[in-house]
Amino acid sequence: MRAARLLRRVLLWPLAALLLYLAAAALGGLVPGRMANVAPGEGPPVEIGLIAGRIHYDFILPATEETRAALAFAREGGVPVAAPGVRHFVVGWGSAGFYTTAGTYADVAASTVLKAATGDASVLRVEVYGPLPEGFDYPRLTLTAGQYSALLAFIAETRAGPPIHGAGFSQTDAFFAAHGRFHLFRTCNTWITDALRAAGHPAGAWTPTPYAVTLSLWWNGP
Repeated sequence: MRAARLLRRVLLWPLAALLLYLAAAALGGLVPGRMANVAPGEGPPVEIGLIAGRIHYDFILPATEETRAALAFAREGGVPVAAPGVRHFVVGWGSAGFYTTAGTYADVAASTVLKAATGDASVLRVEVYGPLPEGFDYPRLTLTAGQYSALLAFIAETRAGPPIHGAGFSQTDAFFAAHGRFHLFRTCNTWITDALRAAGHPAGAWTPTPYAVTLSLWWNGP
């Protein structure tokens, strides 16, 4: 009997911790976080987007001259920043070990997942796209000119070092050493809302999961 009770506890505690983490993440997406006071700036508003994977959000940025200038460092990694056919940039942040693993999630070793959860170096990824497919649907946000400049500055300042050779998902992307440690409470998704708040756009206080980001966009949106 004692062994059975002990086994139940061993099985229930991780489940309870996971449910608590997910509940806290949902609440963190709904609670507004502190955001920077950013002047509107001069110029027209800028529309940006976000694209979600199963566990990860990225920014979709228009390939304006300002964007190309802010991401000019990506040329070091072979990203064709100035190519005329580029219409969008996709930018994301994440765990160095997990994020740079090529292939599917099944290819990621358990040790890599554990390291990402408990603490890993971080990387910034920059990719370019041409025109998006017709009918492609994704969340969109409108920033003032000043907010967009602040967002680009936040992204550029996230990079901490040179490109990571041998890492990449395509011929037109690159990974760069980045500032900040990645762990269970500071994920690729919290980076997204940190960036938005640094740009003066309302976002949730803590959004470690894609669902928390989605809740944040819905609750704090226009």
